[in-house]
Amino acid sequence: MGRLQGWLIAFICMVIVVAASYAFVDRPVAFYAHAHLTQYGVFDLLTRISEYLAIAAVIVFVVAGLRSLVIAQWARWQATLLLCAISLTAAESVKDELKFIFGRTWPETWVNNNPSLIGNGTFGFNFFHGGAGYASFPSGHTTAVCAVTAVLWFAYPRLRPLWGLAVLAVVVGLIGADYHFVSDIVAGGFLGASAGWMTVLIADRGTLPRLGKPEILPPTN
Repeated sequence: MGRLQGWLIAFICMVIVVAASYAFVDRPVAFYAHAHLTQYGVFDLLTRISEYLAIAAVIVFVVAGLRSLVIAQWARWQATLLLCAISLTAAESVKDELKFIFGRTWPETWVNNNPSLIGNGTFGFNFFHGGAGYASFPSGHTTAVCAVTAVLWFAYPRLRPLWGLAVLAVVVGLIGADYHFVSDIVAGGFLGASAGWMTVLIADRGTLPRLGKPEILPPTN
């Protein structure tokens, strides 16, 4: 119950921050980024960190699956990589559903003249709208990097400054390139961190029942 209460408190805080950002922060930051930052390509490069993680997750799944057919023993770092892939995949699935539910328009116009704050002043949520032009909330890039770094945060606590820098780099890139509103990033960060934390808890408790059929051992005599 302590963990659940802690998560609920964090969820409530996230909702408050998202609401405050929506009302007071999102539009000024988006306008500033469009006017002063988007011309610098370094911000776009920083966002690519999350995109590489999705590719890495697929590779880890394939390698781990093939490896389990041959070798049963797992090293700590190998198990950590697999948990990162599981966390990322779960978070991405939830993120896609939330994007459809909230239907938020983007800061900029990206595809098929989609409505946007910079393009035609469109700002807000269009619940259950669907479509690429209505998928700003929550941020998928932030979700991805936080889903992975949350697992690494617990697995290798001595490297936490590095995991924090990875998240910061993606966030700075998203804001500088005007790819997302601040509230999108806050929600994506909470979603990714939650997925990573819960993945670690499930793995650490080790209480899940075995699903494979027990092997029939030959008689010893």
